[in-house]
Amino acid sequence: MKLTVIGSGSSGNGYILHNDREALIIEAGMGMRRYKIALGFNIAIVSGCLVSHEHKDHSKSVKDMLAAKIPVYMSGGTARSIFGDAELPHLHRIEANKEVPVGSFQVLPFEVVHDAVEPFGYLIRHEETGTVLFATDTYYLPHKFNGLNNVMIECNYDANILKTNVESGEVHPSVAKRVLTSHFSYRHCIEALQANDLSAVNNIVLLHLSSSNSNAEAFRQGVEEATSKPTFVAKAGLEIDFNKTPF
Repeated sequence: MKLTVIGSGSSGNGYILHNDREALIIEAGMGMRRYKIALGFNIAIVSGCLVSHEHKDHSKSVKDMLAAKIPVYMSGGTARSIFGDAELPHLHRIEANKEVPVGSFQVLPFEVVHDAVEPFGYLIRHEETGTVLFATDTYYLPHKFNGLNNVMIECNYDANILKTNVESGEVHPSVAKRVLTSHFSYRHCIEALQANDLSAVNNIVLLHLSSSNSNAEAFRQGVEEATSKPTFVAKAGLEIDFNKTPF
């Protein structure tokens, strides 16, 4: 199984777990054509798309996914924010802490904390990937997880960089306040990782870095040093093996 990053950040988020037979899209925040290109235009192998919340950088292509008959999974609150109470073909309203099958993937949604109606993170299980933690757009993780094999986690900003940008006028205080109460900081990312059992983790992928309030290489090095696990920064075009075992 491979992880392919279509995009990660405020301009759009999209990721694909895939092999030659099946694919799972995570986040619909990029243009539909970008997903098709990454899949060699073979969207028939897509078992479904998981959407974390309604903000456009995560849901931009939801209607295109549905039009392509790709099953889309999201919370009831996210669905209401985008579609109201309309019942649409291929749209699945799922509940926190209730596992659902998506093709060969088993998906367990869980609540996160963000300025959205009902945002979800996802625990994704597959025989090839093992257990994958996906958590983005949250300012803390309310859960600990056992048996992780791969981790995709937000690492949006550094508090000191953000403070400096506010003082220089580059970032408005109101924007900084929203960041502090809706996104995962570098420090909180490390603390969350260290609070979980990473003994069987093969890869950590840092998601949704701020374009102005982060330092990608410093974040990558810091997380790798803190966890002793191979760490990558998600950016368009990144493709890595995402398996249960490293061999």
